[in-house]
Amino acid sequence: MDILNHLALGFNVASSLHNLFFCFLGVLIGTLIGVLPGIGPVATISLLLPVTFGMNPVASIIMLAGVYYGAQYGGSTTSILVNIPGEASSIITCLDGYKMARQGRAGPALGMAAFGSFIGGTASIIGLMLLAPPCLQGSP
Repeated sequence: MDILNHLALGFNVASSLHNLFFCFLGVLIGTLIGVLPGIGPVATISLLLPVTFGMNPVASIIMLAGVYYGAQYGGSTTSILVNIPGEASSIITCLDGYKMARQGRAGPALGMAAFGSFIGGTASIIGLMLLAPPCLQGSP
């Protein structure tokens, strides 16, 4: 029951307009920079880290997480449209996504990449949320 209280607190903090704005801004910037081949999520966060120094700590972490997820998804855009992976995790997207784009089905390929990114990110966050507390029980 304790995990539900923490989850409710997290949703309460994350759903404030201030934090939602910074999440949207981070995802937008991350997606725009993630489209550039060779600049992945880690480089994007490294470049944008000084922007967050004067911000609220919660808003800055939310913005950097949005930058990371946006940059991860942005790499699939160049993989699908021009067959150039934005980062290493988008190499497999080149195989089928570019073929779909050449057949005139770039929209569905981009949509499937966005949907897959959302499902994978959500599943990993839920897994982390459920597995982290038991792992921390035994640590000093």
